[in-house]
Amino acid sequence: MMLAETDILNASILIVDDQETNIDLLEQLLREAGYTSVTSTTNPNEVCALHRLNHYDLILLDLQMPGMDGFQVMEGLKASDMVNHRDDYLPVLVITAQPSHKLRALQAGAKDFISKPFDVVEVKTRIHNMLEVRLLHKRLDTYSKELELAVEERTAELRKNEACYRSLTELAADWYWEQDESGTFTKVSGPVLEILGFPVNTEPKTDSSNLPTGWNDEERLALQARIAARQPFLDFMFSRTNADGTMQKFRVSGEPVFSPASSFIGYRGIGVEVGV
Repeated sequence: MMLAETDILNASILIVDDQETNIDLLEQLLREAGYTSVTSTTNPNEVCALHRLNHYDLILLDLQMPGMDGFQVMEGLKASDMVNHRDDYLPVLVITAQPSHKLRALQAGAKDFISKPFDVVEVKTRIHNMLEVRLLHKRLDTYSKELELAVEERTAELRKNEACYRSLTELAADWYWEQDESGTFTKVSGPVLEILGFPVNTEPKTDSSNLPTGWNDEERLALQARIAARQPFLDFMFSRTNADGTMQKFRVSGEPVFSPASSFIGYRGIGVEVGV
């Protein structure tokens, strides 16, 4: 996942400092470096509202300001993000002349710091690096949300297709059945159990002595074996001979069913009588 240099240079930046001279210096430095979206404020009380409105990629925040210091601003930003259900990434790079404030700022949620007096190379490097990390974080978050949405849409589509399949197969077939992953019948439409010779809610029997008379035992045992093995099959033919000597023929198809995560969740099939 790569970023173009223009992505970084077009990132939105807010400078927060009560000293106009510091703001002028940082704005000049950033614009000379090619950054195109730089704004500023000398009022720390405005920061939370401005960030809610503009979603800055980076906030350059002076820690020592009268009325509301940088630590209070960070607390306000974190509280605002929680209320508005935004991500928990605090895009703050603090500016401080106090070495003791650096660790405290990082513990408060700042991602990095710039020391006063400014070193031009340090300022450019830290801003560039932090913006690169921030934009990658945002892109990954967007990709994750898009992937989650795609999975939800695909799952809904599969469920819709499944419902359509059931409706169409039941209409097109004389009989229809579903089994869960253990082989237990969960849905039966038509004389499925009699035709297949499977008892309700038990494992299928393959003992031919338990089958109703008239059926071709070899054919039906072969059919039961395919279903028991969870094999997909199409148009399997089998038959029975009635008491009056007439013969009935049946065509049946079956397939295993899988979840969207490709886990086996059951088996289903349809059958039709094709003639006497």
